[in-house]
Parts: sequence; structure tokens; C-alpha cells
Amino acid sequence: MTFEEDIKESLNTLRQGGIILYPTDTIWGLGCDPSNEAAVNKIFKIKSRGASKSLIILADSLIMIERYVTEIPEIVYELAEVSDTPLTIIYPKGKNLAPGVCSEDGSIAIRICHDEFCRELINRFRKPIVSTSANFSGSQPPRNFDEIEKTLIDKVDFAVKHRQNDRSTNSASPVIKVNIDGTIKIIRE
Repeated sequence: MTFEEDIKESLNTLRQGGIILYPTDTIWGLGCDPSNEAAVNKIFKIKSRGASKSLIILADSLIMIERYVTEIPEIVYELAEVSDTPLTIIYPKGKNLAPGVCSEDGSIAIRICHDEFCRELINRFRKPIVSTSANFSGSQPPRNFDEIEKTLIDKVDFAVKHRQNDRSTNSASPVIKVNIDGTIKIIRE
């Protein structure tokens, strides 16, 4: 399957409320439409994870993020300009997302993705995509496709072929929480 075929099949799956297994700019993830409540619930079921834990979504730009958060603190624009590695930012309040995507306090974790496959997929989907690590709750996140449990792969609607043979080992992105006043708290280094 080619890059283009992977994009098309991923889009079909996302639009039908399905779950994809896909490579991101960090680790392999499970993805779905973050505005589709049934799809979001399916992700929690696949991971055997409580719905009280929020999800990360991937966007392709700050312009896209503006549609999913109530306010972007000014410092985020500066961070976006200087960050040369993947960085997940928790915004104070999300909007236009299915229940379970945002935290109980209403905050939402978003990463602007620079990976070619993810950017193309998000751009064509015209909205963010959920990205939660491709592992069962409590297990170690996979650093490459070979580390994903077969039983998890069998539960998704479509597994992207692109980069399945890539043996690079990647890790999750740092996570920071940015408050409206611009203060920052490091959640994960």
C-alpha cells in the first residue's frame, strides 16, 4: 500500500467513526475523530482505559487549534515559533470536542504535528485527530510498530502501512500546561 492509499483509507475510516493505528511525529498512536463521541468511547474501550483520562489531539496549525480552544494564551504563539521538537501543550479550555477528549477540568492537550503523514492526513480531514499511544492502559507505549501488541492491532479498523518497517525508537513528547496568564507548568519532560 502506498502513502496515498494509506491516507485515503485512513480518511475513510475516520469519516466512518472508525479507529486508525498510525505513526505520528513521536510514537505510534490510536486515532479517531475527536468530535465523534462513539469513536472516542471506542478508543477508551480498546485501550481498557477509564474515560476520566483525557486524550491528546494532533492539529496542523495554530489556526486549527483556535477552533478547539476557547482562548490561546499569548505565550503559545512564541512557543510555536521556537519549538523545533514535538511539544504537547495543555490549553485551559477546549471546545467543539466529544466528551472524554477534554480533561474533567475542561482542559485539552494538543500538539501541532510536523510529521509528513500526519500533516497530510489532518489537512485532508480538515480537523484534528485523536492521538493516544498504541498500547493497553498500564503498558509501555510502543517506540516503533514492532512493539505494538498484536491483540491491540486486531482491535482497530485500519492499521497504516506507512513506516511499519521503520525500526527507529521514538518517545512521547514533552507535555506542558499553559495557563491563560501565560504561566507554564511542566507535566512530562
